[in-house]
Amino acid sequence: MEDERSSLIEDYAIIGDTETVAVVANDGSIDWFCAPRFDSGACFARLLGNNDNGFWKIAPVEGGRASRRSYREGTLVLETDFETPTGSVRITDCMPIRDHNINIVRRCTGLSGSVDMRMDLSIRFDYGSVVPWVRNIDNQIVAIAGPEALCLSTPVEIKGERFHNVAKFTVNEGDEVPFVLTWFQSHHTIPKTIDANKAIAETTVWWKKWSDKSTYSGKWADLVQRSAITLKALTYNPTGGIIAAGTTSLPEWIGSVRNWDYRYCWLRDATFSLYALMSLGYRDEAEKWRDWLLRSVAGAPDKIQIMYGAAGERRLEEYEVDWLSGYEGSAPVRVGNAAADQFQLDVYGEVFDALHQTQKIGIPPSPNLWPLALAILGFVEEAWRLPDDGIWEIRSERKHFTHSKVMAWVAFDRAIKIVKAREMPIDTTPWEAIRNEIHAQVCEKGFDVERNTFVQAYGSSELDASLLMLPLVGFLPATDPRIVGTADAIASELMVDGFVQRYKSASGVDGLPEGEGAFLPCSFWLADNYSLMGRTEEAHTLFERLITLVNDVGLIAEEYDAKASRMLGNFPQAMTHVSLINTAYNLSGSTGPAHVRSGSAKSS
Repeated sequence: MEDERSSLIEDYAIIGDTETVAVVANDGSIDWFCAPRFDSGACFARLLGNNDNGFWKIAPVEGGRASRRSYREGTLVLETDFETPTGSVRITDCMPIRDHNINIVRRCTGLSGSVDMRMDLSIRFDYGSVVPWVRNIDNQIVAIAGPEALCLSTPVEIKGERFHNVAKFTVNEGDEVPFVLTWFQSHHTIPKTIDANKAIAETTVWWKKWSDKSTYSGKWADLVQRSAITLKALTYNPTGGIIAAGTTSLPEWIGSVRNWDYRYCWLRDATFSLYALMSLGYRDEAEKWRDWLLRSVAGAPDKIQIMYGAAGERRLEEYEVDWLSGYEGSAPVRVGNAAADQFQLDVYGEVFDALHQTQKIGIPPSPNLWPLALAILGFVEEAWRLPDDGIWEIRSERKHFTHSKVMAWVAFDRAIKIVKAREMPIDTTPWEAIRNEIHAQVCEKGFDVERNTFVQAYGSSELDASLLMLPLVGFLPATDPRIVGTADAIASELMVDGFVQRYKSASGVDGLPEGEGAFLPCSFWLADNYSLMGRTEEAHTLFERLITLVNDVGLIAEEYDAKASRMLGNFPQAMTHVSLINTAYNLSGSTGPAHVRSGSAKSS
C-alpha cells in the first residue's frame, strides 16, 4: 500500500452537488467526503487521519502529482492530467446536481500513449472508524455498515486487498474508463447506475448556465467567477444556508489545538454573503439566504445563536473524534462547534443589516418579518450593555468588545432606516436615542486618544482587525482621523509578513495557546478601508498580494502562514471568497459593496 499522505491544503480542490462536497488532492485521491450533507459523517476521512480512515484514489501506477489540473470554465467539473513516460491521462471528476441520489463520477481518459492505472477505494464510515461489509452484487461493489451504503459501478475488474477495493487497468489513447460511486441509505434498494459521460456533460451545462448569470464585468473576472462558484458549492440548496467551509479541524496553526468544525452557517457571514450574491446578480440565492436567516433566528430573541446547521439546526454539540490523528498531527479533530452556545452581540447587527440590504434591492419582506424584528430589537435594547464573547469566539472571559458594540449600533441604525424607507407608523425616537448613546460610548470607551486608534475592548490596549469594520458599516466615515489612525495602527502592529492578523494571539485574549496564521478576510477588509479612504494604490497593492495566494484552481483557505508559504485553516473558506468578491468590486468602481454598506455611495 502507498505511503500515508501529507498534502498541503493548497494541493486540494473540491467537487460538489450544492448539498455536500468531496475534497480532491492533486494526486488523484479524494480524501474527504461527507454524505448526505456537508455536516454528515465522513466516509473518506484521510484528510484528518491516515490510509486506514478512508480515501478513493485513481492515478497512474507510478504515482506522483498532476502535471496540470483545472476546472472546466464556469463549472465545478475538475480535470486532472498526469504525464508519464509512456503516455498521458486525464481524470475528470464531478458530482452531478442531485435529483435523488448522491453520486461521485470519475472518468479516466487516455490523452496519448498508454498509461497503467491503479484504483484504490477504502471506505470507512463514521469519520473513518467503521469498516463496512463489502460484497459484489450484480457487478457492483456494495459496501454497507449500519444505515449507510456506497456502491461502485465500473467496467474495470475490482479485487479485495487488505480491506481495500483495488483495480489495475490500462488506459490507451482515446479510451474512456468510467467510475460511479453512489451513496444511499442501506435499507433502500441499490440505485440504478447513472451514465458517467452523460452525467459529466449535464453537470458541465448546469454549472455553466449558473455562472453565466453573473453580472460582473470588471477586472479579475476569472477569480471572481471561481469565488462565486465556490460560494454556490458551499450553499445547501434545499434551504439556502451557506456554510463557512466544507471541512472540519484543518488547523489554524500546524500542531495546535485551534481546530474547529466550520460545516455550519454563521450569522456574521450573512451580510457579507448577501453583498457578494447581490453584486453578482444572484438575486434568487440572496433571497433564499435571507429566508434561511429568518427561519433560523425565529423564536425567543435571547436564544438566537451565532451559527446554525445548514437547515437551521440549533444543536451543534462539540465532541472530539479521538481515532483521527489530525491534519499533520494537529489534534484534536472536532465535530460540532461549542461556539454555537456563545453570546455574540454582533450577530444582531448583522441580521438587521442583512434585512436592510435585501429591502434596498427590492426583495419583498417576509410576512412575519417585522414582529420578529421588533422582538429582537426589544432584546438588544438591554443586551447591548452586556459583555459578550466577541466576533472571534474567544474561549475565555467575556468583555465589552468594541466591534460588538458597533454592531449593536448597526442593529438600531438599520431598523430606523427600514422603518423610514417603508414609511411605517412606528416612532423611532427611542431607537435613535439608543443609537446615539452607543455611538458616544464607543467613541469614549473604545478609543485610545493617545494612540489615535480604536481598541479591541473597553479598557484594553490591544488592537483587533474587526475594528476595520467600523467604516465599512458606516459607524464613522473612512476619512475620519480616528478611522485613519485605526487602520494605520492595524497595518503597523497586526500586519505580519504582508498579511493582517486578527489580533495578537500571544496576548492570551482568546484563552488558547499562542499561534495562528493571518486571517485572510481581515486583509481584504484593510484593502476595503484603503479604498474608502481614497488610498487606491495601497488598496490595489494589498489586493494583488492577496490574490496570489489562491491555488492553481482558484481556491483559498481561511488563513495563511507567510513564513512557511502555506495555507492554514478550513478549506475552501466561504468568507475569504466572499471577501475577495467584495473587494474586487470595491476596486472596480465607485459603488462597490464597501461604499454601499458604509453609506458613502449615492446608491445607498
